[in-house]
This record gives sequence, structure tokens and C-alpha cells, in this order.
Amino acid sequence: MIGDLFDSPWKIAIIAILIIVLFGSRKLPAAARSLGQSMRILKKEVQGLHEDDPAEPASTATFQAPQPQIEAPAAGPGAQAQIDALSKQLADLQQSVKTTDGAQAK
Repeated sequence: MIGDLFDSPWKIAIIAILIIVLFGSRKLPAAARSLGQSMRILKKEVQGLHEDDPAEPASTATFQAPQPQIEAPAAGPGAQAQIDALSKQLADLQQSVKTTDGAQAK
């Protein structure tokens, strides 16, 4: 059915005129430009996928995320008290989450 639609140049011309009338002649160049940019981006991404293919099989390759390096600040006299207070707050929050989850599960 679609093959019959484009079998003569008159039908193609009528469809082109309808598209110009519907979308306007001012918007068509911008739409064509954005379509071209999208196609270029897609082509680059597909080529990038082919280039990124590992030479070794995927089963032997493993990915490990780098561990963040955190440096401890110099401990002052009040630092241990702050650590203890934060540990207590964390324990309280974990306890409240456990009780909230248990209450919602029932």
C-alpha cells in the first residue's frame, strides 16, 4: 500500500506541498537541521560503541569502581566527642528505621 503511494512524481510533489503547507516554509529548514544533527550524533554514538568493544570476552573483563579516598582531619580534643555523638545519632536513626519498617510490614 505504501509502495503505491510513491510510484509517481506527482504524488511525491503533492505530499511535499502538503508538508510545506502544514509545517510552514520557515520551520522546515530548522527541522531538517535538527534532524541532521540528531543523525550525526546517533552515527557518532554507534561508531563509539563499535570502538569501545573490548578485545577480550566480556566474561573475563571485570569492572571495579574506584574507591573514594577520604582523608581524616587532624583529631582535636573535641573530635572524639563529636564522633561519639554522631555514632549515637546514627544508631538512633537505624533503630527508628527498623521500627518504622516493622510497623509498616504488619
